Amino acid sequence: MKQQISTILPALRRFALSLCGNVADADDLLQTTVERLLTRSVPDNAELIAWAFKVCRNAWIDEHRARKVRENAVHNEQLQESTSADDVQRIHNQLELNQVDAAIEQLPNEQREAIALVAIQGLSYREAAEILEVPTGTIMSRLARARAKLAELLQHTQIADSASNQGGAPYVH
Repeated sequence: MKQQISTILPALRRFALSLCGNVADADDLLQTTVERLLTRSVPDNAELIAWAFKVCRNAWIDEHRARKVRENAVHNEQLQESTSADDVQRIHNQLELNQVDAAIEQLPNEQREAIALVAIQGLSYREAAEILEVPTGTIMSRLARARAKLAELLQHTQIADSASNQGGAPYVH
């Protein structure tokens, strides 16, 4: 089993990176996933790679929920302490990143997982469907809805930011 796990580590790491968004957290998630794979048995009818992706996804969901609370507290504290021009630019950049993160977080988990597996991980629709245990058409629908929703959320954010910077409401056709 250990040898089998070592063959899927690169794919698992890419998946973890697509979920976490940074190398350090992805490595922590990968470690948690491998630990769980080695200490728990794989169901008899499951393929190891599909099972490993599920374990990774579930570990990420657990950590994501806990981290969200911690990050919000730290971010609010940083905003209160920053005053220089460099700090203002850093905060502006961080706010933009937060807007993208917030848009992604507004997606249902199913859509976020589909994007991570297909668009980031590079799996086929069929492979993603097997991992998430849904029909291939469902993966295609989730991706289409996720992409449309992200575009809408980010465009709405840009319009709102533009209006607040100009002191007025956005012009809507």
